[in-house]
Amino acid sequence: MLYLSQMLGEPVVDINGEKIGSISDLAIQTGEMFPRITSLAFLGPGKVPFMISWRKYVDTFSEEGIKLKVDRTAIRFSYLQPDEVLLARDLLNRQIVDTQGMKVVRVNDLKLSISGSQLRLLGAEVGMRGILRGLAPWVEKAVVRVAKLFHKPLDEKIIAWNYIDLLDRDLSKVQLSVTHTRLEELHPADVADILEQLDPKQRANVFQHLDDAQAGEAISEMEEEFQADVIDGLDDARASRLLRDMDPDDAADIVGDLPYEKAETLLRLMGVENAAEIRHLLGYKEDTAGGLMTTQYVAMHTTDTVGETIEALRALDEDHPTVSYVYVLDDYEKLVGVLSLRTLVLTNNDALLKDIMFDDIITSLPEDPEEEVAADISKYDLLAMPVVDEAGRMLGIVTVDDAMDVIEDDAEEGKWRLSWVQLIATCCVFVAFLIPYTSLVMILAKH
Repeated sequence: MLYLSQMLGEPVVDINGEKIGSISDLAIQTGEMFPRITSLAFLGPGKVPFMISWRKYVDTFSEEGIKLKVDRTAIRFSYLQPDEVLLARDLLNRQIVDTQGMKVVRVNDLKLSISGSQLRLLGAEVGMRGILRGLAPWVEKAVVRVAKLFHKPLDEKIIAWNYIDLLDRDLSKVQLSVTHTRLEELHPADVADILEQLDPKQRANVFQHLDDAQAGEAISEMEEEFQADVIDGLDDARASRLLRDMDPDDAADIVGDLPYEKAETLLRLMGVENAAEIRHLLGYKEDTAGGLMTTQYVAMHTTDTVGETIEALRALDEDHPTVSYVYVLDDYEKLVGVLSLRTLVLTNNDALLKDIMFDDIITSLPEDPEEEVAADISKYDLLAMPVVDEAGRMLGIVTVDDAMDVIEDDAEEGKWRLSWVQLIATCCVFVAFLIPYTSLVMILAKH
């Protein structure tokens, strides 16, 4: 096996053994599963760059250098072809996305395989050994030996070339490794985790390869600090489409974090009905039930039947959020009852909702703090809690997943607070120890 790092800088000699330059790069054609090296790039006298055909001119090769088949005077130079990629320039030290490990990794070296007179690319080394080898081969060997002594083997971490999908043909931004699954086949939450690890330019490049449905789901799963940045970086037409297709509460959160002019532009583009719903949600304060709720829920009236309710559920759009409860309203749109889907399924179709509904309802007001709402959802083991105005009219619901986000955020803040307390306590203990120790040293110094 050979590694690119071992070959870079090694001599290139002609058939007579005369040195004509040093290896600067190797090129491959990207169409093969494990592509052959197709061109050799080297620096000649005065560090002038040259490129020649591998098949036509290269005779032998090793980690000590390359020997050509011809005299230096018989060489005809060539150029990089559109389907060729330079390994050192385009891949080495670049970031790729390991979609099996769900993380962004760095190409520290490239592993090559000798196949007769051909040299093929096997894959990207993304582990510590590639970094050590880049420093010097002896450094890698020494660290590997030491690791074995402590029974901590330092294994290679290779991502095979046939799992690397070059999405951006100019290779100036990001290469995506697709170990076993491609990016678009991953769960949106996994895609979001990957996207959050990329820089803005790389992230924008990836979004070009996701359709609107995949992009919208991924944005919804991202942390809040990334969502507005992603939308702000997209063109207005696509950004408005993505927001229009999101759950209204998610869209409102993002729009609220956008610059005013950008937000107004997107709201105008997404249509009157969708914009009105988002503007309505934006009217509630952050960190309240109103700011947390969604307006996508299913409500029927007391005089509706079970059969009519089931038909209404069947008519919902495919992308409608999961329905946990059906809420029952009176003639004045006041919330008076709730039904579980289980009750609906087990009840005769002719039954009226007012006769089977559960009327002991736990609700919140839109101005209630989101922490209290989340605590009540957890306390009463609810999948959703209705939000009503002072007259009892239904405004929306807070779902359990949003409540869990609030609880997790509070836990994270508590962890940071605890860390600061621990740090201060440690400092106090250190100072308490240091003062008498310093005094003792001063006393001894005087004597």
